[in-house]
Amino acid sequence: MMNIPNLLTLLRIGLIPVFMVIFYLPVPWARPVCALVFGAAALTDLLDGYLARRLNQTSPLGAFLDPVADKLMVAIALVLLVQADPRALLALPAAVIIGREITVSALREWMAEIGNRAKVAVSKAGKLKTTAQMIAIFLLILQGPLLGLPIEPIGMALLYIAALLTLWSMALYLRVAWPSLMGRSENQVSDS
Repeated sequence: MMNIPNLLTLLRIGLIPVFMVIFYLPVPWARPVCALVFGAAALTDLLDGYLARRLNQTSPLGAFLDPVADKLMVAIALVLLVQADPRALLALPAAVIIGREITVSALREWMAEIGNRAKVAVSKAGKLKTTAQMIAIFLLILQGPLLGLPIEPIGMALLYIAALLTLWSMALYLRVAWPSLMGRSENQVSDS
């Protein structure tokens, strides 16, 4: 089902190789243009969800593609950044964010298999985490100063905030799923 939200999600996926190629161009404008492409892709994430609800165009395809597009975009951008600057200072939050995405995706898949997918739906903490990491990655790709502000330290601080929010939101998801992970029903949990 091709509708505007799904097309925006596909555009986001299509922009991934574009920002990858631009990231490696040996020209002085590569990082600012790459940041703009990443920023445009991140904005499509906000826009596709808003339009899907507003236009009543939610679909199973969109529900599948949207988180895949987000996770691909974030993971690939973080890998590019760590490859360009292989310090532990950057690698640590990148590993936390990517590891959380894998863990929560697996948790959601497993919860869906046992019929409890709604219990691990996207939370406000997850949305806040996504916003922080998108802004952080945008700033880290941009790299140079902007309007006299030191963009890289601001981006790094936001990336650490995003990593902490990542751990917090993962803990919230795991807490909700814990009874199912331990093989207990809701009745057993409330009785204990």
